Amino acid sequence: MRANIIRIGNSQGIRIPKALLEQSHLGTEVELEVEDEKIVIRSASRPRQGWGEKFRLMAESGDDRMIDEDLSVQTEWDKDEWEW
Repeated sequence: MRANIIRIGNSQGIRIPKALLEQSHLGTEVELEVEDEKIVIRSASRPRQGWGEKFRLMAESGDDRMIDEDLSVQTEWDKDEWEW
């Protein structure tokens, strides 16, 4: 399928036919990248997507406890060297 490059303000762009958008499942936000002299369009990544559900599952399985010792206990260094 061919498309024309058109002016959009100070930029240029293309109109993506509805059929291609439906087949690609692209959302309203995309990432653009150049690979081997080609422009690649991908759905924008959501790096933290699903974290809420993962944290909920961790809590249910009891895997959300601190791995360090009790940090409320002061060491000698804390008592002697730390300054506010």
